[in-house]
Parts: sequence; structure tokens; C-alpha cells
Amino acid sequence: MDAVKVAIWGFGAMGQGMAKMLLDKKGVEIVGVCCRNAGRQGRAMRDILGMDAVSGDCVIINDIDKIVTNKSCDVVLLCTDSFTEKAFEKLEILASKGVNIITIAEEMSYPAAQHPDLAAKIDEMAQKAGISILGTGINPGLVMDLLAVCLSGCMVDVSKVVCRRINSLSPFGPTVMREQGVGLTTAEFEAGLAAGHVAGHVGFAESVAMIADGMGLEIDEFRQQMEPIITDIDRKSPHGFAAAGNPAGVNMTGQGLRGGEVVIDMYHPQQIEPEQAGIATGDYIELAGTPSVSMAIKPEIDGGLGTIAMAVNCIPHVINADPGLITMLDIPVPRAIMGDFRSLIKPGKKITK
Repeated sequence: MDAVKVAIWGFGAMGQGMAKMLLDKKGVEIVGVCCRNAGRQGRAMRDILGMDAVSGDCVIINDIDKIVTNKSCDVVLLCTDSFTEKAFEKLEILASKGVNIITIAEEMSYPAAQHPDLAAKIDEMAQKAGISILGTGINPGLVMDLLAVCLSGCMVDVSKVVCRRINSLSPFGPTVMREQGVGLTTAEFEAGLAAGHVAGHVGFAESVAMIADGMGLEIDEFRQQMEPIITDIDRKSPHGFAAAGNPAGVNMTGQGLRGGEVVIDMYHPQQIEPEQAGIATGDYIELAGTPSVSMAIKPEIDGGLGTIAMAVNCIPHVINADPGLITMLDIPVPRAIMGDFRSLIKPGKKITK
């Protein structure tokens, strides 16, 4: 069997990280990279990555129609958007070419939560094209949703779910910095929040819906709150800077309620360089029920590497999946792939020959 062929659309911090990971794996081949950044166009992928120009290289261009033709690859890693509505046009283009899609757009982790009609349209589009479309990442996609669902497998009953993620935004690129208000003054943050330009963490609605549907908790209301995390020292990350007295990130909270009672509780303060302010990162899940379950991961699972790995490690599962819009609830448990990717592909599922 020929190598699994992968194209990457979007070559910022996440796309580049996925390329580096893929180049170190067996049985996969990067066949093209699409990037709108003019400074990267026309350059070899390995040059951008700071790697020796050997086999498995390609030139970066900004024309997805030249990179992905009809069934020219097995999967495209889409690393360009956070929102379902913004990602839709790109999904439509790729679906028309008959290739599977993995996107790290946060809302695409469970698009039916906020866009049920659009999710149904995407599902119909994918089924018609005979492909699978998956949204995944570290969060949403694993830490504050799928992991809680997995832990509940050892429980007789669940009465409440509490997820907390105290994390660093530092690994992420300029797009995430803008969404979190990093680099703004407090006044600019408030104005951006009112105008909808500061999104904060994108994915609470999706995570709550995934947990609720996965466990059958029957949530009837979702709420979300957001406020700036003001730093008292200057903080600088690879892609962001927050001066003392200004926002270094966003404190997000959210709740899934049933009959006015909180059943799913989410806490997610995220900021650049939290350690500089003496803040310890970590991931925590508490499930109340029989028996109760408590999990703590300290420090946090790295958000950048985690998102990169989740997308790459899901490649075989997406290729193997039945056509349609799928979620992390629909595929096998994600795991690191240390062997040959081709060994995980079911007969007849590979698009390219």
C-alpha cells in the first residue's frame, strides 16, 4: 500500500507543527501545503520548518485547487478557522474533491451544538461525497469533553460534571492571540468583547453538548461568561505580548443546566506565560456519582502540541470512518501512533492508490 497522502491548508503554528510531526512518522506523505501568508508562498516546506531539504518536500502555494484535485489525497488537515460558518466554504471546496477532512476549527468539534442546520448540511455534503469530516483538537476535542465522557465509563451513574483547564496560550499563533484579546488594552478588550471581535475560548457550547449527548444528561440550557485576565507584569510569548495593566488572556466559565440546576460546570482561565505570574497550569475533571471520579493532570497538557497530535493521530480513524460529519464520540479512542499509519487503514478505505 502506498503511503497515506496528506495535504495541509493553513501553515501557521498549528499547520507547521503538524507537518513536522508527519515528517517524523511512517507510512504518511505530505503532498501539498496551502498558505495565504505571502512570505511563505513559493518557498519549500522544509525551508519554512528549518529542516534540511531532502525527500518529502513541497513548495507552498496559495491555491487549494492546484494542491487538492479530485481524490488526490486521503485527508486534508484544515488549520484556518475557529468557527463553523467561516470554515464551511473550505469544507465545501474539499468535499467537492472527494477527500476526507480533519479541521481544528473549535466549533466543528460538535457543530450541532450551535449550528444544527449547518451541521446537517455538512453531514449531507460529506455523505454525498463519500468522505468523513471531523473537528478535533486538545480543547474542544479531548480535555474538557471526550476525556470526561471516557472517565464516566467506570461509573454507574453521573449527577454532575466539572471540568477545569488552567492553561497557557503561548504556543498558539496570532489568530488565537487576537481571539483572546492578547495585545489589547483593557478598554480595547471590552470594546472588542461588545463587538464580538474578542471571542475568548471557542468551544464551551460544543464541549457541553458533547458531554451531555455522550452521557445522556439532557441539558436544556447553556450559559457562558467571559472576563479579561489583567496582568501585573509585562508578558511576552512567541506570538503575543501583554503589557502590565492589560489583558494577558481570558477567564472563561460556562454551564450546562437542566431545570435551572448546573449539571456541567466549566472553568477555563487561559493566558500567555502564566508561569511568569506564578500561576500553575493543570487539567482537572470531577465526576459526581457512583463511584465519584476525580482526575488531575499537572501541568496542563500542552495546548499546541496536543492540538497538533490530536489532528495527526486521528488520520487513520477518519479515513476508516463511514461517510458523514463525525465527532470524537464516533471514532475509536485516540492514541499515539508509533508504527506505520498504513497498518491502521482498513481494506478499501484508502482514497489514493
